[in-house]
Amino acid sequence: MNIVLGVGGGIAAYKVASLLRLLKEAGHDVHVVPTQAALNFVGQATWESLSGHPVTSEVWHDVSGVPHVALGQNADLILVAPATADLISRTASGAANDLLTNILLTARCPIVFAPAMHTEMWENSATVENVATLRSRGITVIDPEVGRLTGADTGPGRLPDVEQIAQIALAQGIKTEKDLTGKKFLITAGGTREYIDPVRFIGNRSSGKQGVALAVAARDRGAQVTLICANISVTPPSGVQLINVETSVELSDAVRSQSKKADVIIMAAAVADFTPSNYSETKIKKTEDKLVPDIELKRTEDILQSLVATKSPGQYIVGFAAETGDSHASVVEHGLAKLNRKNCDLLVVNEVGRNKGFGTDENAVVILAKDAQSSIEVPSSSKNVIAGEVLNVIAKAIR
Repeated sequence: MNIVLGVGGGIAAYKVASLLRLLKEAGHDVHVVPTQAALNFVGQATWESLSGHPVTSEVWHDVSGVPHVALGQNADLILVAPATADLISRTASGAANDLLTNILLTARCPIVFAPAMHTEMWENSATVENVATLRSRGITVIDPEVGRLTGADTGPGRLPDVEQIAQIALAQGIKTEKDLTGKKFLITAGGTREYIDPVRFIGNRSSGKQGVALAVAARDRGAQVTLICANISVTPPSGVQLINVETSVELSDAVRSQSKKADVIIMAAAVADFTPSNYSETKIKKTEDKLVPDIELKRTEDILQSLVATKSPGQYIVGFAAETGDSHASVVEHGLAKLNRKNCDLLVVNEVGRNKGFGTDENAVVILAKDAQSSIEVPSSSKNVIAGEVLNVIAKAIR
């Protein structure tokens, strides 16, 4: 495997020499691309002797060879360690001010970041947003470990063990099979808002992360993807057709306009079950008598059921069910009942609750197919992994 090992300017750069040796001993060809700041911690000679390749941080070195394009185009995997707050920020913004960031912009292979920085930097809202942006684009960002940092600091921000980094990165570097080439996917993501008045609405905590992960995975496997986004909190991916909506009615209209062209429809958006019967054109005011207004609700359209009722021949429809167990049935039992009612080809069931399902980077699901005798349980995993598992079932079914 051809690997580009990017090295950020953090004290943990010294550990990356061991990571480089692991990759080389596993038989991979590794080109090291440090930032200029990284060379203050570990020198050029070390990287060259361990990798067996010339090393530079400058775009202007060996200009005739166009390394800022060639290295990214030829790489099977790009691994960045340590990924500093500065390097994460520059990558998220699309900067191209050194050799490494140029390579990251030209790459079409899996990219893995292993962050290391002070706890305050890792938890800063800017870094949190930048990490979310990278993940929404399909980049794998490994969470740092909790432990002793530079000086007397202790907390999250420590570079993970190099063997763990190597294992995760090499798993990502396996070439993605283009098994969905030529297929048209329509995917929904996020949560609808049902407006009460110009400033208030009924909504849910869906972030759109799972729908976006599905769109990225389908795109990378060769599909032509249309992504309908309902109030997502992550950056939408490139390389797909985007349609933005707010309400369940807008979502229904958008799905209806696109559905006939799709081979596969994945309804991952959390659509409100109820909407106010009456919309106030002006903000509802507090009154001196302190009366609380009554808000009458009505049911929204069951978009998934409508799609199934009007599906085209050969079309494959996937639903998502966010469930909680109760005294009547478990999460999976509620999911099975919903699958029977909706009659879709596949239903992905996940338990939701506080810090569970909605808005998180990980999820645990059960995949139910209407024509299968058994279910597929995916334990707590990243939403990228879950997207891959769902697409594996779909790819097998539509061959």
